[in-house]
Amino acid sequence: MTSPAALPAKGTVPFGEHKTWYRVTGTPGAGRPAVVVLHGGPGSTHDYLVGLAALAQEGWPVVHYDQLGNGGSTHLPGKGAEFWTPRLFLDELDNLLLRLGLRDDYVLVGQSWGGMLAALHASARPGGLRGLVVADAPASYPLWLREMRVLRDRLPEGVNETLRRHEAAGTTDSQEYFDAMMVFYNRHVCTLDPWPREFVATFMEIYNDPTVYYAMNGPSEFHVIGSLRDFGVEDRVADIEVPTLLISGRHDEATPATVRPYFDLIPDVRWEVFEESSHTPHLEEPERFRQVLIEFLKGLG
Repeated sequence: MTSPAALPAKGTVPFGEHKTWYRVTGTPGAGRPAVVVLHGGPGSTHDYLVGLAALAQEGWPVVHYDQLGNGGSTHLPGKGAEFWTPRLFLDELDNLLLRLGLRDDYVLVGQSWGGMLAALHASARPGGLRGLVVADAPASYPLWLREMRVLRDRLPEGVNETLRRHEAAGTTDSQEYFDAMMVFYNRHVCTLDPWPREFVATFMEIYNDPTVYYAMNGPSEFHVIGSLRDFGVEDRVADIEVPTLLISGRHDEATPATVRPYFDLIPDVRWEVFEESSHTPHLEEPERFRQVLIEFLKGLG
């Protein structure tokens, strides 16, 4: 097994027959726990979270990785929906921690789907986990879908009708659907105009290979018809023992109702709402996000 202090800056680790791409900023094992970053999607990439690498300047080594099926990790466009499961991605995370020698001292920062995955991992009470950050993540997709209906009904006149027409017809790959979808995204996913380059990079990666996103989620954030449509973590999060930070934006597609189960059920938890943000507070309010995250990490001892 690789010694943390000797890790290359980036590379891949074997995961069964496949490979997981990773990048390390800073030197694990030098004092503070490694911060391992779990991106959203499922089927996204690390790119939009790359700014978290700046934590290394404060002494926390940062590990980014691309989950299987996207980015620098092995792409598997021939795999059906039955292959892409939460268990697969939990196993991939466990394998990454083992291969990089991080299992004894680490913090997880999960965003959106990555937050659900991180919460599941934490609920197993791994001995080396020091803290957990769940950012912009619903506690379940049934909750998410219920709140999506609320947000969609508030879109400008005609937009939701366009979305519904194409969803009913199965024409969600049309330009008209995409244009209507972007009205929602610009309100509830990222409110910055233009979108930051790293966010665009992630967005394009999903559409370059939508295998995982389409199988598990569906054609859009708010039309979840994939294998996760009935998935949730509410029955597991009460088992989380480490200090937990919840983050969400005031205009987030992960509305307060979707986040609240974490707050109600995790024993040691605090919740920070970013008033000027939607689903990406780390991009929309980067300075405050940095301050809140560093304060939490310092509090872990």
